[in-house]
Amino acid sequence: MSEEGERAPSRRRRSGVATIYDVADLAGVSPSTVSRALSQPGRISAPTQARIRDAVEQLNFRFNPMARALPTGRSRTIALLVADITNPVVFGIVRGAEGAAKAAGYTLVVAESQESGDTESEAIDRIMPSVDGIVLATTRLASDRIRQIAAQKPVVLINREVDGVVGILPDIDSGVTELLTHLVELGHRSIAYLAGPEASWISEQRFSRMLDVTERLGVALVEIGPNAPTIEGGRSALRRVVAARSTAAVAFNDLIAIGLMQAAATEGIRVPRDLSVAGFDDIFGSELITPRLTTVRAQLVAAGERAVASLLAELAGDDDTERTRPENPLLATTLVVRESTGVHPPTTPSGDQP
Repeated sequence: MSEEGERAPSRRRRSGVATIYDVADLAGVSPSTVSRALSQPGRISAPTQARIRDAVEQLNFRFNPMARALPTGRSRTIALLVADITNPVVFGIVRGAEGAAKAAGYTLVVAESQESGDTESEAIDRIMPSVDGIVLATTRLASDRIRQIAAQKPVVLINREVDGVVGILPDIDSGVTELLTHLVELGHRSIAYLAGPEASWISEQRFSRMLDVTERLGVALVEIGPNAPTIEGGRSALRRVVAARSTAAVAFNDLIAIGLMQAAATEGIRVPRDLSVAGFDDIFGSELITPRLTTVRAQLVAAGERAVASLLAELAGDDDTERTRPENPLLATTLVVRESTGVHPPTTPSGDQP
């Protein structure tokens, strides 16, 4: 039988949306030939491919990836789960993940948990039948639940480490060491860490590294939290920071740091003269607040790109870890020093202490 084959009876559109049968009618081929042309380019002759392409353009036809999944078991769709879609830290991750997925011919769908492990688990249960793999960014799930999901579909984590599951992680040691060294060099001897959500793995890891560094440098450290990873979470923490008598505060993320600075301004506490403040991530907006925020910059776009690349490698059945994992598994972090951190105790223009 030729590529044109037996043409199926014409099926009229009912909703104004073109179907694969409309494309077949216009191109003069069978629906199965249209399906092969769209899902497996190169399997049919160039003239037939050209006719189908012209028909697709004329009818403004959009191929349904779920229809492609029926014979192959693949939807060419991957999911990205985030804790809070309104958090600017997510923007870069989504941009990187979307770019990598698009380049590979995959569709990326995004869902959020609103900082709830239960909501995240329910969202995964709904999405799982429709996707080939899942990227969990800023997940709030327990390790056992993550392993359970990974046993059903390929999973890659961002900012989380679980045995047996690929994780895309920042260089926590480097970022924490640079930041604390900076504060100590400015004269700070009592530092507060404003922790993130209780279920945040990376918040716990940052505090653990801060304990190591402050012990080595001989300065005091107190943990304040957990805190909501929001501006309001930072505002609410000010009273506890003041009570701790700390001269510098390091926040779990830039949003908490910004909220803390806003509350400090309201109470007449001057940053950095009375209190130095720093954060993590270098989100959009960290340069817009006054004073501009000192922060540890994370490679958010690269994290999204690398997570999708690792997921696609697993989907391709590439078990060679030397190829599926990057040469340097940790994403570099960079201290960005701005005006929210200053010398302690502060000095007058003449060099004398106030």
